[in-house]
Amino acid sequence: MAKYTTEISLHDSGSPNPDFGPGSSPFVLARMEELVNWARRNSLWPLTFGLACCAIEMMASAATRFDLSRFGSEVFRASPRQADVMIVAGRVSTKMAPVLRQIYDQMPNPKWVISMGACASTGGVYNNYAILQGVDQIVPVDVYVPGCPPSPDALIYGIIKLQEKIKAQGSGKVIELGPLFQRPVTNPVPGSK
Repeated sequence: MAKYTTEISLHDSGSPNPDFGPGSSPFVLARMEELVNWARRNSLWPLTFGLACCAIEMMASAATRFDLSRFGSEVFRASPRQADVMIVAGRVSTKMAPVLRQIYDQMPNPKWVISMGACASTGGVYNNYAILQGVDQIVPVDVYVPGCPPSPDALIYGIIKLQEKIKAQGSGKVIELGPLFQRPVTNPVPGSK
């Protein structure tokens, strides 16, 4: 099986006889994991979970000026069972935290979380007992979008970064940048492991 996508043959409307593969049909050679990750990253369905002023910017990102549908994320879902990306937009109170976790648990795997805004990421200006100091205390966050409130452009950039993460590692793995060359580990004591 091919390690990477090696050839894609498409119909060119300028040529009367398209040159397709065997049997005159278009073909793609790729690993199944690459095709599945391509489909996942280009059809993200966000969950509408707007809690405060950042939700207005999240709604604006789907409007005509910014047009989130260009990146395959146009279908905002109200049901967690139909969504694969939770965008937490705004401050999370301690009363809302168990509800957010329950909704996260109801989402099918693979699932991702985008923390949108300073309040969702760190608690923002609300440094008190009633506001959760970062949504990463209850759900794993894949992408942080900074700002108070972040612009729709910033959310679109965060979605693009999530798509790159899905492309780079597959479903839910963390991207880690390591050194180019690693020295071999030598045991200073003979017989130790």
